[in-house]
Order: sequence, then C-alpha cells, then structure tokens
Amino acid sequence: MTASTIEAAAPARAAAPRKVRTNARRDGAAWVFLSPWLIGAALLTIGPMIASLVLSFTDYDLFTAPDFVGLANYQRMFFEDPRFWKSVGVTLNYVLVAVPLKLAVALAVALLLNRPRMGQGFYRSAFYAPSLLGASVAVAIVWRTLFSQDGVVDSTLSAVGIDLGGWISNPSLAIYVLVSLAVWQFGAPMVIFLAGLKQIPSELYDAASVDGAGWWRTFWSVTWPLLSPVLFFNLVLELIGAFQSFTSAYVVSGGRGGPIDSTLLFTLYLYDRAFTAFDMGYASAMAWFLLVVIAVVTALLFRSSNRWVHYAGDDR
Repeated sequence: MTASTIEAAAPARAAAPRKVRTNARRDGAAWVFLSPWLIGAALLTIGPMIASLVLSFTDYDLFTAPDFVGLANYQRMFFEDPRFWKSVGVTLNYVLVAVPLKLAVALAVALLLNRPRMGQGFYRSAFYAPSLLGASVAVAIVWRTLFSQDGVVDSTLSAVGIDLGGWISNPSLAIYVLVSLAVWQFGAPMVIFLAGLKQIPSELYDAASVDGAGWWRTFWSVTWPLLSPVLFFNLVLELIGAFQSFTSAYVVSGGRGGPIDSTLLFTLYLYDRAFTAFDMGYASAMAWFLLVVIAVVTALLFRSSNRWVHYAGDDR
C-alpha cells in the first residue's frame, strides 16, 4: 500500500466513529420522544391487560386478596351463567343489524353528496355533526326520551294508527332503539366513503356511460370494486366499535339491560358484574372472552378480504 493510499483512507476511518456517534444521538433523541407513549402504553394498557388476565383466574371482589381458582370463572361463564349467553345473543343481534344498516346509510348519503350541488359543504357538515357527539350520555338520554311511551316517535306513530306502547318498554323493540342511535351517527364512515369516492377516476364512469351501463351496473362494476378497500376499513372499525358499545345501552336501559334483558349488551353485563356485584375475577374473564371474539372476527374479515376487496393493480 502506497503512502498516498494510506493518507486517503485515514479521513474515511476518522469519519466512521463520528457517523456512529451521530446515529447514536439521533436514535437517543427518538427514544426520548417516544418514551411518553411507551410509558403510557406500559402503565395504562399493557400492565392492566396483564393484571386482568391474572385476575381472570381468581376470585376477587376489590376488598379481599385475590384467591386463585384456576378455570372456575371460565367454566361458570360458559356452562353456569344463562345471562352470559343472553348478553352474547343480544350483542350479536345488535352487531349484525346495526353495522350493516349504518354502513348502508353512510354509503347512500356519501353517493348523494358526491355529486356537485349547491350547499354541498353545509350538507356534509350537517350529516357529520352527530358523529362529533359520539356515544355521549346526553345523546342517549335524548334518545331514551324520544322513544319512551309518551315520546315523539311513539306519539307520531300513534297519530297514524300504529300504537306500539313505547319502544323502551317493549322487549321486542328496545334493542332497535340502540340500533337507531348507532345508525344515526353514520357521519364518520360517510366521510371515509366520500374520500374513497373522490379517488375513483372519472374516466371509468365515462367509459361505462359510453358502453350504455345504467346506474346499477355502473355502481356494481365500477364503484363497488374500487370502493371495496374503503368498505373493508369501515367494516372493521364499525364491527369493533359495535362489540364495545356500552353508553347507549346503559342509559337507555337505566343500567339494567331491560326490559327482560332485551338490551343487555355484553359490555353492560360485564360492567354489572364488575362494578355492581364486585365480581372482578369473573368480569376479567368476560373481558378476555370479548377480546378473543373481536380478534377472531377481525382475523376472519382479513382472511375473507382476498375474495371481495380489490386494490389498485389487482387483476382479479
């Protein structure tokens, strides 16, 4: 090796440690900025999840030390508690009705608002506004008042000869009060559908029009396939949210899931076992059951997406 080669390689060797120190400082800064989130996740999410998993194998009432009982809580849940299965059935009924209706209304309104018209911004804001309220107690109280025996809905139906005697007190109709409240808050998926519709090239609609395709054929062959990723996204979010619905059922039923457990959503029964009966071990087992169900349903949705979700460049 010549002297000139050694002199040329020396600066490169000297620069290597400086680059390592720079990368280390950059990584250190990143960890500093991430540390609040990591600490919060460990203390507020991961830690409580581990604690609830441990408690699910114990008999714990908040006032005495947990007593390990093995799988007794799960055995009781699956084989000895009829209200558990009642809450599962009510929740499945709610999810299977509320989620499709909410997405159908959101998509229909998005299709209407996607066309240029006067006051389009106002209409979009007006339809989105209910979603800003969320599942608040105030909204649920208003809904309970509207559907009570002397409420606006029942009075209006009675005026046209349909006397239902109040939705809240009718075991066959009470669950649909919760469904209607969920569907009314369709603004969030509507905005996502609108964003997806804006991404569909107008040339495809022009080509369909030239080919003589009608509205339904255009929707089924152009809009639906290209909007399917957005529909899949909305479906996953709404399913998870529906399984976790609690506030509306608590307020509308007065916290008891009545009448005759017709509005006893799973989360409401979980709350009852945890904070009314102080059966924390059993409630923890219920919480983990709900987590597993949501995970399985989400996994099945992702597994089935290959058959009906179409992405750009997909030749299926």
